[in-house]
Amino acid sequence: MIDAYEDPGTPDTRGGWHYLWWLVLRQPLRSLAGALLGSVWLVLMAGQPYLMARAVDDGLVPGRMGVLAGWTATMFVVGVVTAWVSILRHRTMTRVRMDANFRTVKLVVAHAARLGAALSRRAGAGEVVTIGVGDVATLAQALTVVGPGVGSIAVYLVVAGLLLDISAPLAAVVLLGVPVIGLLTGPLTLRLQGAESEYRERQGVLAARIGDLAGGLRVLNGLGGKGLFADAFRGDSQRLRAQGYRVGAVASWVQALGVGLPTLFLAVVTWLAARLAARGDISVGELVSVYGYVAVLIGPVAFVVQMVYELNRGVVAARRVVGLLRLEPEPDEGTLAAPDGPAELSDPASGVRVAPGRLVALAAARPAEAAAVVDRLGRYGATEATWGGVRLDAVPLAEVRARILVADNEADLFAGPLREVVAADRTPGGAALRRAVHAAAAEDVVRGLPDGLDSVVAGQGRSLSGGQRQRIRLVRALLADPEVLLAVEPTSALDAHTEATVAERLRAARQGRTTVVVSTSPLVLDHADTVLFLVDGKVTASGPHRRLLARDAGYRALVARDAEDAAAGTGDARDTGSAGAAGDTDAENRGSAADAEGAVR
Repeated sequence: MIDAYEDPGTPDTRGGWHYLWWLVLRQPLRSLAGALLGSVWLVLMAGQPYLMARAVDDGLVPGRMGVLAGWTATMFVVGVVTAWVSILRHRTMTRVRMDANFRTVKLVVAHAARLGAALSRRAGAGEVVTIGVGDVATLAQALTVVGPGVGSIAVYLVVAGLLLDISAPLAAVVLLGVPVIGLLTGPLTLRLQGAESEYRERQGVLAARIGDLAGGLRVLNGLGGKGLFADAFRGDSQRLRAQGYRVGAVASWVQALGVGLPTLFLAVVTWLAARLAARGDISVGELVSVYGYVAVLIGPVAFVVQMVYELNRGVVAARRVVGLLRLEPEPDEGTLAAPDGPAELSDPASGVRVAPGRLVALAAARPAEAAAVVDRLGRYGATEATWGGVRLDAVPLAEVRARILVADNEADLFAGPLREVVAADRTPGGAALRRAVHAAAAEDVVRGLPDGLDSVVAGQGRSLSGGQRQRIRLVRALLADPEVLLAVEPTSALDAHTEATVAERLRAARQGRTTVVVSTSPLVLDHADTVLFLVDGKVTASGPHRRLLARDAGYRALVARDAEDAAAGTGDARDTGSAGAAGDTDAENRGSAADAEGAVR
């Protein structure tokens, strides 16, 4: 089975069938062993009726008790060997399925990490969740065909050969019976494949809505949109339920025919054998063996029908996995060297210029315009921005990511001990961690947790209030200590006192380092070296905060509106620092309207 650190290989993403076959080829010896053990297991089971026929014809009918005892003992030994082979088969097939499962999980996780920020723009969160929760297990289950599936075909041919020795008409009925069953169930399995595909798509949409609901319920409450969201969710849920009924209806027919048709098949063959025995064309022992052969075939024939059903579901799941694996990361054609040291960042599209070592604030009436500037300066998407005169998209992406950090106020927080959450892939010293916590004014957050920095926080920081999550994200960004920090609304969910503290400490912590902050809060803007005022995505005014207040009416109106919003929320239950604080405030709502989008950087 694949090791946790083993390379899962390069998948065949030409289609669902190709991917399933690739999973088989990645473990050839185990797959071959599963097919061999499955075949031996079922053939041994089919051998019991033959042994019983010999016991009846050679021992019981002539009255030769010694011969009867010998055949009985042989049947016992074969039964024990069959049970032992069954155990080995089950263990082998479990490993085959687990290898396919874990290998696919590794591929999906690694590819998601490789896609980075492009993932959220090219695949919905619900789709990724559905693949990880359901599709991976479904396609792994389909690989059962490697063992019992091959064995079913093998025993089918063996029994047909044994029946040919007894009666050619019986052998012909058996040989033609399974294809007839396949013709009857085939159209249903194709229909099931289409219904299953649509069901999976709807399931992904609903999973995305559930994630949005969990992440943005408080914001929806604040904006009065909970009812609208609930109606949309209810509609999607009802459509998914209706599609599930359609899938279940087809699946129930497939499974019913998978059990009913082989049983009917058994009745027909037994009736024909009984007529042959009544005419004296076959012996009593042969009649018993025919019944035993066909009874043994019920399982393999039913499994063939079930196998087709599982394969169709597996192909649907594999196509969804392949669809995700086909997504390509943002093209990285950068070959030029980045500036040797701190250099100016410039965005020609907006006119934003950020001098090295300065604290620059972007203020815009529409936050999306400022966020778009940050995306271009951080090289998230198409950009003509330059860094020290060199176009950002001409510099290798790895070097850009190592030196320029975009800190989104809704970036993901992973579950785990707080110390690991803020450290990410680094191992910071205690002094650096304390400085970052202090700069983000997060000491009260740490003190409020039962085990301080060693306390486990839930995924997305759901055990924390909105303001606490925001400060923890800021701790993580400051701990990274990037050469250039681009922070989007880092204080929007904080009360005025905490916001002023963070603004002052952020300036001190980033002294001499290039820092861009997106904000319309006067408490933050007053600490910036330069404020760039954006209107329709373009810089219309720049300078210190107080000078812009005095000279630009549009800027003054924007900042005054933000100050009024903050003042209106001062008396509310704002971020108090306790681990369970609700944080459902005006200040939190004004900066967290994108909560339901689960932005990932």
